Amino acid sequence: MAMLAPSLLSADFANLKEEIKKIEDGGAHYLHLDVMDGVYVPNISFGAPVIKSLRRITKLPFDVHLMVDRPERYIKDFVDAGSDIITVHEEATVHLHRTIQLIKSFGVKAGVSLNPSTPIENLEYVIEDIDLILIMSVNPGFGGQSFIHAMADKIKKTRKIIDERNLDIILEVDGGIKLNNVREIVDYGADLIVAGSDIFGVEDVVQRTKDFIKVIV
Repeated sequence: MAMLAPSLLSADFANLKEEIKKIEDGGAHYLHLDVMDGVYVPNISFGAPVIKSLRRITKLPFDVHLMVDRPERYIKDFVDAGSDIITVHEEATVHLHRTIQLIKSFGVKAGVSLNPSTPIENLEYVIEDIDLILIMSVNPGFGGQSFIHAMADKIKKTRKIIDERNLDIILEVDGGIKLNNVREIVDYGADLIVAGSDIFGVEDVVQRTKDFIKVIV
């Protein structure tokens, strides 16, 4: 069974409480929170203060994706804000192992994200220390992009590595995932699905969340 983490980046920012309530009513398993700094990626989204305020209105686990340069500088801020999983980009931190250990030192799950051009082999010497691998199936920084089909093999390869080593790692996929392709991505081996515009961008968010879950379980 796969799980669903709707991405708040595609929600109506003027009505975040109502938007989160809709995905809760639809049965979402996580809330995916994309933090962008305008340096590592072109856009700027929101930071720890917003996440801290959201923590008061929902019990959904917070899947926090830091698309920021040198994320080690902000780990404690996002822990204090209520993050349950903190994912950093392999390409954004100089000392990846140290950053992973810092996250885990706070009792929070540590994830590592790989951009489309970054091979899974880059995680060879840290893979046994992490709780989640996030495969980006678009280039990070913008919502509404199309799934990069070359990522199908990357997802399958990562799934094989996790299974062969019997690792307790969540395989998450983010980018270009819609109701009409999500089943394929689960079949490739994904455990956790991130979808944004195809959930928050429709008229009936509650029903669309239910539709996603019906397809992926």
